[in-house]
Amino acid sequence: MIFPETPFPEEPTEVRNPATTLTKRAARRIIQRAFVMMGRDKALRRQIRESEIITLWIVEDWELEWTVFLHRGKFEVERRPAKHPDVTLTWNTAEEFFQQANRPSGVDTVVQIAPLQDRRRFFETLLRGFFTYLRHVLENPVDDVGESLI
Repeated sequence: MIFPETPFPEEPTEVRNPATTLTKRAARRIIQRAFVMMGRDKALRRQIRESEIITLWIVEDWELEWTVFLHRGKFEVERRPAKHPDVTLTWNTAEEFFQQANRPSGVDTVVQIAPLQDRRRFFETLLRGFFTYLRHVLENPVDDVGESLI
């Protein structure tokens, strides 16, 4: 006997790996959106307000590169790589990069930083904030207007 008003049991949704399901274009849009959201976080901006730094972010296997300018607590993302960055943050694979978004908050991020900085705590704060927002955008990949980023 079928009961029409009884809802079907929900099947667990499979968590899709962004490194295998996203295009490079979608990944760029999601990364940019994570920085936009990060720039709205007053607490995070307060922690990095003294910084004047140019960072180059690289995901090697996807050949993705972008520049992030930190200027007194504000972020500016440029799709082109900086010619003379102060610091380069490198992940060998996209899988490694996107896995950072699923790490528990107390666990340090896995990234190659060159030149090796004495400001490791600063970069841990920056990366923790970024990957928190990246996780949020991956779970809900839409912009302010509701347009899909994928």
